[in-house]
Amino acid sequence: MVDFKLVLGTKDGKSHQKEIKSPEADNLLKARIGDTVSGDELGFSGYEFLVTGGSDKCGFPMRKGIQEARKKVLIGKSVGFCGKKRRLGKKTVRKNQNGLVRRRTVCGEMITKIIHQINLKVVKEGAQQLGPAETADEKTAAENKTKQ
Repeated sequence: MVDFKLVLGTKDGKSHQKEIKSPEADNLLKARIGDTVSGDELGFSGYEFLVTGGSDKCGFPMRKGIQEARKKVLIGKSVGFCGKKRRLGKKTVRKNQNGLVRRRTVCGEMITKIIHQINLKVVKEGAQQLGPAETADEKTAAENKTKQ
């Protein structure tokens, strides 16, 4: 029995979190980063999702191109490492240091039982709404915020 936390990124820039358990979660096993998954298999009729990443149960990020479960790789500024902000010279402003590489632990691109969170991007939208329905008070508050 597996369960995953899904982070669903929509086209308007919002993200919604859902938890799925077996048997829907079993459809995601053996999928890789870059694969498209039908939403009908996950309980979202009419949707189609693209697997963009995730993290395992210890928090290590998934990285494309890694075939093993976990591996220590030497990486620069990319997935799994953002660099360090340092004071360069006499300036008081902190900037990222160019060319900094570091050995970091990342997990593979295939979704297995050790993966805890999966990031998905909506490719094709369905009829139902992903997030909770907005009330009239929330809509007016959002409109007033955009006017200001």
